[in-house]
Amino acid sequence: MRHLLTLADLTAAEIERILAIADGLKQRYEQGLREPLLAGRVMALLFEKPSLRTRVSFEAGMVHLGGSSIFLGADTGLGSRETIPDFARTLDKFADIIVIRANRHQSAVELAAHSACPVINGLTDFGHPCQALADFFTVRERLGKLSGQTIAWVGDANNVARSLAVGCGKLGVRMVMATPEAYQFDEPSLAWIRQHSPNVDLSVTTDPVEAVRHATVIYTDVWASMGQESEQATRCRDFAAYQVNSALMRHASRDAVFMHCLPAHRGEEVTDEVIEGPQSIVFQQAANRMHAQKGIVAWLLGVKA
Repeated sequence: MRHLLTLADLTAAEIERILAIADGLKQRYEQGLREPLLAGRVMALLFEKPSLRTRVSFEAGMVHLGGSSIFLGADTGLGSRETIPDFARTLDKFADIIVIRANRHQSAVELAAHSACPVINGLTDFGHPCQALADFFTVRERLGKLSGQTIAWVGDANNVARSLAVGCGKLGVRMVMATPEAYQFDEPSLAWIRQHSPNVDLSVTTDPVEAVRHATVIYTDVWASMGQESEQATRCRDFAAYQVNSALMRHASRDAVFMHCLPAHRGEEVTDEVIEGPQSIVFQQAANRMHAQKGIVAWLLGVKA
């Protein structure tokens, strides 16, 4: 029995297998086929944070595969009404698989340690593996392959960036980060990435123009993530030179694509002309959350798909 808490939990071959399952399921979905591969299976969605894409994509995916889901919000009292071990050993009696969207990564780690069914990280402050897998799925779908691509990350070294970095190292994708010095990965984070992805080709600069110059993918995220709202004004000032706009995109190849994990703060980290422009694939990327996650669930539950 396996969990997916970070992409460090997967080998390159396992990532490729999940993406292949996702691709097959998406092709059949687009043909109008929704096979009940998970008939009778129940997913528990344990969310301490708000969500659009993660919640709806998992719930819709379970319906397409013949299963069902139960949404559990912050009012369930994970770690407050009862301990996380007790919570896990109760919930796993009712559910076949659990998705947790937690304020603290340690909550997901502790839940998985005591759960008798697979646990998926649907976002924590440390990582967002589901987002990264959907991103890799989208890059391959749009550009034809993963190996040899270069992702330019423009912005904060956050949970999504950490997940992408580990995945890039496993899949032969180069990653360049343009980030102000105060917001770059600290040494423990870099050590963790290199430990779990020894072949990672990761470089960091403070110059966004340098980062995008040879990139095939330009990727950004909000400057202040959930839980950082009190830092919004400071971060807007510190990241002012890191906006992805038409001027920055002109330094990238015309064939480069633009990605954003959404929700976007239009006019801050990205302008309307970029997110709505011909190089933007953000809504293809969002749609692929569902397909990639169907691949994750099928793989974790050992379903032949």
